[in-house]
Amino acid sequence: MQRPAIYGGPTLWFCTVLAFAPPVFGLGGARAEQPPAPCHPNPNAATDEATLRARGDIVNVPDPLKDRLAQLANRPHTYLPLQAFAEADGASQLFQYYLLDTTGFEPNVFTTLFPGVNDHVQLSVTGGNCGLPTLGAVRVVLEPKPGLPTDPNDPRAFNDVFTDISPLFVINNESGWYEGWMIHDITVANVAAPRSDGHAQFGTITQRDAEILSRMGTGNNAPGNIFTVDGRTPHIPSAADHFPDKQSNVVPIHESMGAYNSLQQSDAHSYWEFNYTGTNWIHPLYELPFTGGFPDDFGRAPDTFQDGEIGKLQSIVPGPGPSGEQNTPQAVGDNPNLPRDPDKFDSGNGFEAQREFRERGVPSGLANEIYLDVYERPASFEPEVRNLQRRLFDAYAAEVKRVSGNDDGIITAAQGDIDTPTDGFADNSRLYLPPTVFNRFVVTREINDGLLAPRFAPSQRAWVLTGTRVAVHPTVDASTGRDADDR
Repeated sequence: MQRPAIYGGPTLWFCTVLAFAPPVFGLGGARAEQPPAPCHPNPNAATDEATLRARGDIVNVPDPLKDRLAQLANRPHTYLPLQAFAEADGASQLFQYYLLDTTGFEPNVFTTLFPGVNDHVQLSVTGGNCGLPTLGAVRVVLEPKPGLPTDPNDPRAFNDVFTDISPLFVINNESGWYEGWMIHDITVANVAAPRSDGHAQFGTITQRDAEILSRMGTGNNAPGNIFTVDGRTPHIPSAADHFPDKQSNVVPIHESMGAYNSLQQSDAHSYWEFNYTGTNWIHPLYELPFTGGFPDDFGRAPDTFQDGEIGKLQSIVPGPGPSGEQNTPQAVGDNPNLPRDPDKFDSGNGFEAQREFRERGVPSGLANEIYLDVYERPASFEPEVRNLQRRLFDAYAAEVKRVSGNDDGIITAAQGDIDTPTDGFADNSRLYLPPTVFNRFVVTREINDGLLAPRFAPSQRAWVLTGTRVAVHPTVDASTGRDADDR
């Protein structure tokens, strides 16, 4: 899609939008904006909205979500918001959603024109359709499949994630893409007696850990609270932040929703499955110190770029990270005769050898456990080590080994299966966080840097959209028709 010219620079550009793009209120109160000239409005706006509102997967959803989807339907688009098909005899159940916009984080060059920086080059991400605000909606539904849980808090449940965004410019260069991320901000664990070796039990902290955490900052870090690196009230990312000195103090776990690009009319749509069979996994955490937004030590500003460490370590050949011996590419690399494929998670009985053994990520609950070591166990995990990167590297190697039982630093499909017993537990259900604990959603502008971790993570510098979780209880029917292949 051809980028529009920046008519007369940024001031005239935004004045044009404000002067000629008044809101138009359609059926049900949705705010329908049509782009100003020289962009072209949607001539079928009223019909598109009526069609969307009457659709079986939309008619029962809460009004704020319904209005946002209707707003997207009113705008110019290639496709209406995604149709949700049932994958069981009963309708899929909407249990949470996120409304996305560009206002919940520090403005950056992907979302904003800065005089003297990017005000005389092509708009690259937002600003599509002559400056319509970029908005999105994310629906998370549970599939009530036979024999599977119907409680979204159960990690064995199967869930679908539908994302619709408008407008986002199509990305043309260097294999760029947008990527959605559900974020869980880690909470302070409950206190329990330690293991026999003095290390905290899975998912807990020791009494001594809790005492140290309670003395941090203003005492925020009590069990059940969102953990903060300074012990003060949680500061969720906001438009008032300033990189690198004023940033969020929470610790996020990023669950990838996969990559997507925009369509001809600058609308973007994505379908993703959230379940334990290979998707509820997190990027290898040892990549974080090399993304560009991670500090060396607690309380310091991110310094990866200044230290020349961007891209220094990747996970192309999976392994334990810097605190373990690296694997050889011949052993666990992407073999051209047997290409790596994380979707080869399950197998028939007797065919375990065909399951993928070169997984690059780890289950989400294991990522949470690693972060407990790093941030919440100052007494029970390496009390003598204060360097943040070293704690992260050591915790990653140690916790992966507990599950894998060896030093290769890889959780294979067989080892990570939710029904596999590991580390003395009857199964692996503890290793998977349910979608209901992911309190935020962001979309980032990515580029092919070889990392699975979000660009500039955990900072906000590559964010283009964000929103917070809205629970739907009781759940509502949010699908119609039947998926042709509802495995």
